[in-house]
This record gives sequence, structure tokens and C-alpha cells, in this order.
Amino acid sequence: MKAIVINSDKSLSYTDVPNPVVKSGEVLIEVYASALNRADLLQREGSYPPPPGCPEWPGLEVAGIIKEVAPDVTKWQVGDKVCALLGGGGYAEYVTVPYEMVMPIPKGLTFVQAAAIPEVYMTAYLNLFDVANAKKGETLLLTAGGSGLASAIIPMAKAFGLRVITTVRGKEKAKKLDYLNADLVVETTSTELDKVLAEEEKNGTPVNIAIDCLGGEILGKCLKYVARGCRWVQIATLAGDNSNVDFRNIFVKNIRIIGSTLRSKTPEEKGILLEKLVAFLWPKFESGEITPVIYKTFSLKDADEAHQVLYRGENIGKVVLVVKEV
Repeated sequence: MKAIVINSDKSLSYTDVPNPVVKSGEVLIEVYASALNRADLLQREGSYPPPPGCPEWPGLEVAGIIKEVAPDVTKWQVGDKVCALLGGGGYAEYVTVPYEMVMPIPKGLTFVQAAAIPEVYMTAYLNLFDVANAKKGETLLLTAGGSGLASAIIPMAKAFGLRVITTVRGKEKAKKLDYLNADLVVETTSTELDKVLAEEEKNGTPVNIAIDCLGGEILGKCLKYVARGCRWVQIATLAGDNSNVDFRNIFVKNIRIIGSTLRSKTPEEKGILLEKLVAFLWPKFESGEITPVIYKTFSLKDADEAHQVLYRGENIGKVVLVVKEV
């Protein structure tokens, strides 16, 4: 089969690789679409290796049709249209995956839309509800509002009654976020986020939850102005690994700083979370209240061109590889 392989010089090749073989507890999916994530770029750069036993080529979420089912799997059948969360290997024509990582495609969604669900919406659900225990009426700060994750978290948070503040770099990109209906968009090249949060605290609407993929020096500055009992969930450090933190403020305000990654979860933990996700979110997909946001699609062989969109940070929503045309 064809797949996208990362070469030793970090370039990508569209090449032949061995067909996957179904093992106990797995299904084989013919991939129609595979969505991109920033973790794919980290894997390409050599800093985010796939878990043991997963293919070397990238890809964390796919949608397609089940072509083979292991004899001990009874939940799925050949011909089922599904999307799946992977440890890796989604940039390919076929992939095997434990049956627990597979979900039905919500009614009315295309393969491209469904491919944009598993990793990003699972990450959104994990951090917003399972880790941060978000409640209706709370204020959420989500950094990097132009990311694929933001395109999932912001509508999800709004659908469940949260107030949302998000950040973006560049006035043009800020304008493009209107469709997400965030309550406040902070353009950080012209406005200092900590000063905005200071004003929010003064106005009685401090941040109760932060989901932060940036980190860096601004983190410590912002912590001064969050609500008592704030849950600050750190999921990446794209702006830097270090920050100066006033620990007195941490214990006086009872702030919790929580590190969180989906990839480190066991398959059993992920399976439980995916069951919760389907029950929690599928009705909103099927009613149209939440719709996966697709920025652009590319063919599988053009994966490098798709990666460059993420490297440049130009996307608003998800970038998806079309592996097989419907």
C-alpha cells in the first residue's frame, strides 16, 4: 500500500510500505481521509515518536470503511463507516487499529469531516470536561485560537454554556475567527494578554479554566489574574518551556496547574474516553449544533504541502488529507 514516510533528512516520501496485518482485537480500515495535527510536525522533527507497536509513518486520526475484523471482535462489521483514533499510521491507504479506538461516523458527516473528529475532539473533551471539569457559566481561556484544536474546543465550550476568551497573532487572522463565536478574541501582537486578563478580573469575569498550548513567559504573568480555583491545563509549550511563576499566588488562589496529553493515555483509558465522547457529543454533531471545521484538503501524496500550511500557521480549522475519493 501507499503511505507517507518520514525520511532521515525530515523530508516526506509517498512510497510503498507493507500492508498492515490484523491482530487479535483489531479491525482493518480502508482510509478515505486522514486529518493533520501539530503532533505530526513534532514527529517529523524527531521529537514525538509513535508509541511502541505503531507504524513509523504519521497520522493520528482517520475516517474510512472497515475491511476486515479480527475473529474476537464483535462490536464492528465489515462495511461499517467509521472514524478512529490512532497511535500513528494514518497517512496511509490502510491502517489497523484496536476496536476500542473506533467510533461510528456521526450521521450526515462526510469522511473528511469525520477524520477531523477523533484526535482533536477527544483532546478537547479530555481537557475541557474530564480534566478541567468545566461548568456552565465559567470563563475559558484557550490560547492559539486559529488552531485545529481551537476549532473544536470553542464551539464545544459554547455549546455547553461557557464564556470563551481566545488568542491569535495577527489582525487578519483575528477576523477569520468570527465564525467560532468566541466572546473575546485577543490579538497578541498588539495587546498584552495579561493586561486583558487583569481587566477581566477587575470586571468580575476572571478565567476559571485555561487550556494552554503555548506556555512561555506569558504564562506566569497571566496566572496573577485568574479566578480563585482556576484550572490551568498545559497541553504543550509552543512559546517556550519556562516561565516565572509566583507560587504565593498559586496557593492563595488555590490554582491548579495540570499537565495533560492524550497520547500518554493507555488504550483502555482512551477507549473509555471515546465511549464518553460519542455519548456526549454525537447528538450535537448530528443536529448540526457542532460541525467540524475544515480549512483545506490535500491528496495523500501532497502531504508535505499540507504540512507547510501548519508550519506557517495559516490554517483556521483542520487540514485533511484525502486518501481515497468517494
